[in-house]
Amino acid sequence: MSKDIRIRKGLNINLVGAAEQTTSKAVLSNVYALNLNDFYGITPKMLVKEGAEVKAGETLFYNKNNEAMMFVSPVSGELVEINRGARRRILSLKILADKSQSAIDHGVFDVSKATSKEIKAHLLKTGCWPFIKQRPYDIIANPDANPKSIFISGYTTAPLAAESDYILQGKEKELQAAISALGKLTPGKVHVSVGTKSNSPLVGLKGIELHKVSGPHPAGLVGTQINRIDPINKGEVVWTVTPQDLVIIGELLLTGKFNAERIVALAGSSVKTPKYYKTIIGAEIATFLYGSGVKDDDFRVINGDVLTGAKSRPDGHLGYFNNTVTAIPEGDDYEFFGWTRPVFNKISTTRALTFSWIQPNKKYDLNTNTNGEHRAFVVTGQYEEVFPLDIYPMQLLKACMVKDLDEMEQLGLYEVAPEDFSLTEFICISKQPHQKIIREGLDLLYKEIG
Repeated sequence: MSKDIRIRKGLNINLVGAAEQTTSKAVLSNVYALNLNDFYGITPKMLVKEGAEVKAGETLFYNKNNEAMMFVSPVSGELVEINRGARRRILSLKILADKSQSAIDHGVFDVSKATSKEIKAHLLKTGCWPFIKQRPYDIIANPDANPKSIFISGYTTAPLAAESDYILQGKEKELQAAISALGKLTPGKVHVSVGTKSNSPLVGLKGIELHKVSGPHPAGLVGTQINRIDPINKGEVVWTVTPQDLVIIGELLLTGKFNAERIVALAGSSVKTPKYYKTIIGAEIATFLYGSGVKDDDFRVINGDVLTGAKSRPDGHLGYFNNTVTAIPEGDDYEFFGWTRPVFNKISTTRALTFSWIQPNKKYDLNTNTNGEHRAFVVTGQYEEVFPLDIYPMQLLKACMVKDLDEMEQLGLYEVAPEDFSLTEFICISKQPHQKIIREGLDLLYKEIG
């Protein structure tokens, strides 16, 4: 029996260019890359040197703060580059893939007979642990922590994001194996959320508490669901896993091999034929971007969805946790006296000179233009209209900006991640970087208290 959750606050951003539900196999990438910025809260320590030959699933580096936490190669090949920055901090790794792939075989793991300690040790050793994140701090989970519950969101509301219901089809065995393992890692429940009319394989899983969610974005974000189902208090820990990462964990448990395969939604109005591609973590984006064709040369590639993704080059590499790549027109134009004229082709939460409220289901072809410049915060009450969490968003942002640790704690920073503020950033008339502010606040809180 499921529990229904209705989210009323939020905003659906309907954009042109949603991926058609058909999947093609991407061209094999020559080089695969891991961006170390994808792994928050870890200090990497290399185990292999530049020029070494590695297999898929073989350890590349470990977390210096927890030496049992391994990070593995998505493919077999030669480690051709270790890119370092200031103070020799590792920024990225590049692997020249073999034409014929080989993988480390860890053997089939019997979850039913294993203890929680044995499951943790196996996931840490095989490189699957980084797929488990924790709140507070939105970092890779601390294996020594005791989470009060685990959350998985299979409800997609972010604009143009990959539909979980589609990409999980046929993965019932892998999902169940992963859920059975995760269920032993918490004394609480494994909460799984889907849409009210979902046909997701997640619905039929055993050992979960199912929630059917409805409402506008950010109803699909796991932070929104945690806030409604099992809010985090100081001293408590909740773990989260994305559905497609569950598949990788489950396949490793069932087969003994780390399969870094991803089904990625290539979407956006700059793509001629947006659809899904089967590729591998760290693959070159160009291997599937140009397979669908682009409409013009002046576009931006976003590694992720349009609200939370990072700007990338076409020859960049798929992010470790991403299953969406978006291409939209570059907003390098300027509208002379644009703020004085009625607007019919943009989304707004206000009714002043904008008319998107008249056609709520209209799809828009938006570009990256911010339509304004950075300025001081203006108190308008707009954030609260689209922010469903029981938190004061503007006050929390200001507390993070002035580095007031006490206020940050009291205002609920433990509960949130940067993505929870992606929508308030989108509608912000002050053009403040909300996600960056929250990320810096979380890093400071973790450094001082965590």
